[in-house]
Amino acid sequence: MVFVIGAFCVVAFLVGGIPFGYLVGGAILKDDIRKHGSGNIGATNVARILGWKWGFVVLFLDALKGLLPTLATKLFLQNRGSDELANLGAILAGMSCIVGHMYPIWLKLRGGKGVATALGVILVIAPLASGVALATFLLVFAATRIVGLASIVSVTSFAIAQLILMGPDVFVFGQLPLTLFSTLVPALIVWKHRSNIVRMLHGDERKMKAGSKTGAGEPDSVE
Repeated sequence: MVFVIGAFCVVAFLVGGIPFGYLVGGAILKDDIRKHGSGNIGATNVARILGWKWGFVVLFLDALKGLLPTLATKLFLQNRGSDELANLGAILAGMSCIVGHMYPIWLKLRGGKGVATALGVILVIAPLASGVALATFLLVFAATRIVGLASIVSVTSFAIAQLILMGPDVFVFGQLPLTLFSTLVPALIVWKHRSNIVRMLHGDERKMKAGSKTGAGEPDSVE
């Protein structure tokens, strides 16, 4: 089973690294999307350059590449009769997806910030807390139009909500992988947003405008 989980994690890392923003941008723009806007491959920059329709396509695909390997790992191991092992495998595969997206071998380890891919993963691993995170993102984004701020607040809300939902199980050895995932992944995503945080502190973070293709130079968050 160690070999099986390891194999799923390798596949998850490779799938997580598929640069859908780069591929969609190349297909529609007929050019490297990294040469335009913020220079990133995430859904935010795709929406900015190609419009919201294509931005949502990339967002959906990036979330899907987190969801499918995580779900496949969980179902495969559940069919082998161990829910605890299935949960552990899903967490490790999900983490591999997120890291693969952030550091894709296909683009020399220069990937996104992991928000959309993490959403797909937590829909499998922690569906209730993922609902809290998604609702938080939408509320903060609607109020501020700042994707980076909405991303940081939403992943923080996920960590808090999941730890609250786990209650005393947070300290149970068998739940330690989920506890670590629920704290380390949000921390990693916040760290990937450190440049956004600096700009927010200086009041320089750009806002997204609905329905426009601006080409503005704000580094992406939902990648």
